[in-house]
Amino acid sequence: MEPFYFKSYNRTVGIAHDVNELEKEIERLGKEDPACVEWHLEEGHIVAWLNYIGERGLAEMLRGVSDVKESLARIREFKALKSRQRKKTRYYNI
Repeated sequence: MEPFYFKSYNRTVGIAHDVNELEKEIERLGKEDPACVEWHLEEGHIVAWLNYIGERGLAEMLRGVSDVKESLARIREFKALKSRQRKKTRYYNI
């Protein structure tokens, strides 16, 4: 699958291959170039990429979000929910 490329004008300023890397890049770029992250969020690029890689739940959680801090909070919430779900599945499948 293709990674997500954060672009600022004609330069690639970040790359994410999965949700964990997406979170790290949004956090880093949120400090270095928040306008870049906001633009990708506003234009729906991140949501489209998440759908492409099969992360439809997170894509839905980020739909309409344009704020860097809000996007990070939702990504972390998604990861926490997914982690709890995995633990519950393991517990009940014993």
